[in-house]
Amino acid sequence: MPARPTRSLTEGPIGRNLLLFSLPILGGNIAQSLNGSVNAIWVGRFLGESSLAAIANANNIMFFLLGSVFGIGMAATILIGQAIGAGNIAQARKVMGSSASFFIGLSIVIASCGVWLARHLLAAMATPAELLPLAEAYLRVIFLAMPLMYAFTFLSAALRGAGDSKTPFRFLLVSVVLDIAFNPLLIFGIGPFPKLGIAGSAWATLLAQGIALLGLLFYMRHKRHVLWLGRKDMRLFVPDLAVLRTLITKGVPMGLQMVLVSMAMIAMMTLVNRFGTDTVAAYGAALQIWNYVQMPAMAVAAAASTMAAQNVGAGHWDRVDATARTGVLFNFLMTGALILPLILLDRWTLSLFLDSASAAHEIARHINHIAIWSFLFFGVMFVLSGVVRSTGAVIPPIIMLVIALWGIRVPFANLLQPTLGADAVWWSFPVSSLCSMLMAMAYYRWGGWRKARMGAADTRAIAVPSEVPATPPSPVADPADPDCKPDDALQRA
Repeated sequence: MPARPTRSLTEGPIGRNLLLFSLPILGGNIAQSLNGSVNAIWVGRFLGESSLAAIANANNIMFFLLGSVFGIGMAATILIGQAIGAGNIAQARKVMGSSASFFIGLSIVIASCGVWLARHLLAAMATPAELLPLAEAYLRVIFLAMPLMYAFTFLSAALRGAGDSKTPFRFLLVSVVLDIAFNPLLIFGIGPFPKLGIAGSAWATLLAQGIALLGLLFYMRHKRHVLWLGRKDMRLFVPDLAVLRTLITKGVPMGLQMVLVSMAMIAMMTLVNRFGTDTVAAYGAALQIWNYVQMPAMAVAAAASTMAAQNVGAGHWDRVDATARTGVLFNFLMTGALILPLILLDRWTLSLFLDSASAAHEIARHINHIAIWSFLFFGVMFVLSGVVRSTGAVIPPIIMLVIALWGIRVPFANLLQPTLGADAVWWSFPVSSLCSMLMAMAYYRWGGWRKARMGAADTRAIAVPSEVPATPPSPVADPADPDCKPDDALQRA
């Protein structure tokens, strides 16, 4: 018999469970960004600001392509979470097999096309001519690594849907350590390794992801995890039509949300490119700092979505609302605790990526002071969108995101650029983020997301009542439920 989930998120104190479940996700996010920052230090300090600017351009395309299949993995996670919450292990395994076949197959197609389109995609972003060869050399290798990155991300999300956030974190650490170790070896050609320059940083990512993915697969097989599918389960890899339909109808819109974010990032990068290499390098360095600021909200949102999905499956709607309130509270506490020191110490932190005497360094500080506050507001939208998506309400968050990014942020940056110059780009972040927070809170309070369903594959145990109290999330609400019993972990079979 396969092992059962290691943690139930349908019982126990909400605050404690959400925090313990989100901490490994946060740790993984920090490790990933630390990995990117260390690699950026190697590139920026030893290969030059042009190489750092080239990677900033290439990474925007990479995020776009990751986002294009992200929604399918998120839909699978919600379906698995609902099935686990309802106690339907067979359905969870069916979702796992169908999702893996569809998700990984699609990622291979996207990556194959990307290898040939790398230069054209960079040119479409108005990448400066002097950066194009460097960015192309890096991006082509990243495309080769895409299927490995997709597979690892999908498995991690599926495990979290089953209530296990620790295992993905452990193997993510393996990937990060290997990537950091391989970077200088392949960039500079140390020892038996070839000297590959900027492409060496991408090859380090490919090797690290491949090794970590194999390790995760062997671990799941050895532990006989509930989601491990062996030779006897090959039939489960044949896509189930109900699951496939749900993955497409719900996953594609959620993936579109990530694509829209990535496209907005590309649009902003295109605007920034007009101001020259110094500004591009400054923006790239600021992005490295911002990666850390948005991590708490992203981790809490991912944990809240999984916890809400399990409780939707179990029919515990009071816990779904409590999860939303607690997630918003944690976002304000954790994100706010990062912003202030990063403002006070940004002269030092930015000097990790840029020469402190350079013009780009001062530009980066100016950008940081204006835009970093936006992540406090954007985090609220992350958390609330994660909760409402757990029921299958995937379209309203997209509409709100379209309005925030393409109705406010990009037009603001474009239209006010003649008046404010580059500052129009930086101010567009807090303005659009504040609007997104207000829209998300309004929809959570008055929207009909509780009545949404994931489709034919929805496995919730109890239908939502026709009238459910709609308590708006408050950043000062008590995150714990004192009447809950202590968490009882499910035992492995």
